[in-house]
Amino acid sequence: MATYTDAFDTPTAIGEREDLTDIIEDVSPTETPFMTMIGRGKARNVFHEWQTDALAAAVDTNAVIEGEDATVGAITPTTRMGNYCQISDKVIALTGTVQAVDFAGKQKNMKGYQLMRRSQEIKRDMDKQMCSNKASVAPNSTTAAVSGGFESHIVTNVSINTDTGVVGGWDGSVFAAPTAGTARALTEAMLKTVLAAAWTSGGTPTKLIAGSFNKQKISGFTGNSTRMDKGEDKRLTAAIDYYVSDFGEVQVCPSRFCRTRTVMVVDPTLWALCYLRKFKTWELAKLGDHDRWQLLVQYTLRGNNESGSGIIADLTTS
Repeated sequence: MATYTDAFDTPTAIGEREDLTDIIEDVSPTETPFMTMIGRGKARNVFHEWQTDALAAAVDTNAVIEGEDATVGAITPTTRMGNYCQISDKVIALTGTVQAVDFAGKQKNMKGYQLMRRSQEIKRDMDKQMCSNKASVAPNSTTAAVSGGFESHIVTNVSINTDTGVVGGWDGSVFAAPTAGTARALTEAMLKTVLAAAWTSGGTPTKLIAGSFNKQKISGFTGNSTRMDKGEDKRLTAAIDYYVSDFGEVQVCPSRFCRTRTVMVVDPTLWALCYLRKFKTWELAKLGDHDRWQLLVQYTLRGNNESGSGIIADLTTS
């Protein structure tokens, strides 16, 4: 049926106000699992250093003869190592006009909104960097400092495909990047081996960090139990969020920013995010009809003792 002849309708009307919601939808993930779970520290130089030590292996032959002269044992010095503080930044530039215009939603304060979004991006970058296999890099006038990632720290408790895989680790001056081996499927036996090795070394891993594919592989582990689901609940539990091993319970944490071909076995008490400069924002020199702000942070990853954690590397991702 057609509109009544003399009825004034919206297609004819002039001056309707727009209907723009103040809600800005965004599904970009902001969780930073590794960065959130580890400790915090203070760096006081671009090269942040620490020392590690270990007791001599326990023996069952420590017996001396009555009246025997004392024998001096060898003392092993501590190991001194360090990581470089990496600078990460984001710069925004807003024209004078865009700052004067009235925007909907959180963009009404355009400067605050953009700086908030950029800080979220940097935190994601930091989590990805710290989970990585990146080698540490010493800075110079043409090279930026790079903080060595979690995988480059680990040498003691590692499951790799030994065909070509080589661990990284501290070489006396920097953390070297590991060499990738041929990918193989994750198994429960691999996880048990690394958990046992970390416990034997003195660590107490309480977190596993994995990408989506290998998180699902872990959820397929059966252990020594049979899963039961009640039909009347109309729910099927297909996830493992906690894995109880012979050496304690570990939480299985999915991460969008870890390397998908590696499962990280983490004792969070042995790792720290150390700031040389925490997040700071300042206005840059004005060059015209726009304003610029730089958001910057300088940080490094410290592995207080890598032998309490581990990695399962060279894993398939599909």
